[in-house]
Amino acid sequence: MAESGGAKKWLPLEANPDVMNQFLWGLGVPPNEAECYDVYGLDEELLEMVPKPVLAVLFLYPLTSQSEAERIQQDSQTKVQDPTSTVYFMKQKVGNACGTIGLVHAIGNITSEIKLDEDSFLDKFFKSTAHMDPMERASFLENDREMEVAHSVAATAGDTEAPENVNTHFICFTCVDGQLYELDGRRSGPISHGASSPTNLLQDAAKVIQKMIQKNPDSINFNVIAISKS
Repeated sequence: MAESGGAKKWLPLEANPDVMNQFLWGLGVPPNEAECYDVYGLDEELLEMVPKPVLAVLFLYPLTSQSEAERIQQDSQTKVQDPTSTVYFMKQKVGNACGTIGLVHAIGNITSEIKLDEDSFLDKFFKSTAHMDPMERASFLENDREMEVAHSVAATAGDTEAPENVNTHFICFTCVDGQLYELDGRRSGPISHGASSPTNLLQDAAKVIQKMIQKNPDSINFNVIAISKS
């Protein structure tokens, strides 16, 4: 969701694990490798209910004037990512594509943990974009008709009708080289939130998410989805 600078605009993806599972499984993530699950709350008891190990976390939150001002300020201090970085990161050029970008960020950083179907869309996508910079990856995605069709099918498969204009946005949290990273395609590069590990990824991401929620306590437009190893 969320706007982008590009002219192309997709329908937004619903924060629905069933929809995301079908989307990922159709693109080359085997069902016996990874699966999306709802995170029903951020206290320890509810986090413990999420199947482990958690490989990545998607967070949907409302865009406000405050969150946008903070993003712009933080982004002015964020380094543009070096293409040789071990963190797989891409920019967002397509409007409302943040759900798909979040899933690509999630899977792109766990290809050593899961085995993609050989010659599947995602297998070829990550091999083709491995040595591109974040903006080149964004253009590659923007011009990929197969991904656009797959996204459209997923966006219309949810429980609610997909609106064209939305004010919510997906970001991804992942652990790479012992660091918790926040990946947002509207930023210049990944943001590190300090030390983490695959064992603590969900709990560490939950702490960052709680701080974001506290800034907008009156909103109910938050959603957390974990991608766990099957």
